[in-house]
Amino acid sequence: MKKVSLLLVAAALLISSNALAFEGESSPKDPESEICTQISDLLRKNRFEIQSKGDLTAFVRFTLNSENEIVVLSVETEDDRLEGYVKARLNYHKLGDQDFEEGKLYHLPIRIKA
Repeated sequence: MKKVSLLLVAAALLISSNALAFEGESSPKDPESEICTQISDLLRKNRFEIQSKGDLTAFVRFTLNSENEIVVLSVETEDDRLEGYVKARLNYHKLGDQDFEEGKLYHLPIRIKA
């Protein structure tokens, strides 16, 4: 009898773990990670030439308006050209079809590799 109950418990654990794994794969993406992915794609396709040695970094604060457009509030960096580039590339660019939270403040670190 112990073997049968042990077998039933093992089967129940196997079935429940498979169901949870399947549910995790089909769950929707986190909206913040989706925003980061879209911004990364926008900045990846750049023609920004780095004059200095090493990577350039910036810290961007932005929000989204009612039309899912990025509104850049500030770009903290030591390179003025990078600040202008990020603002020009991101400001008022419309994000995908998802409904993101309007007015929420986002912070995003950016690094452009040399």
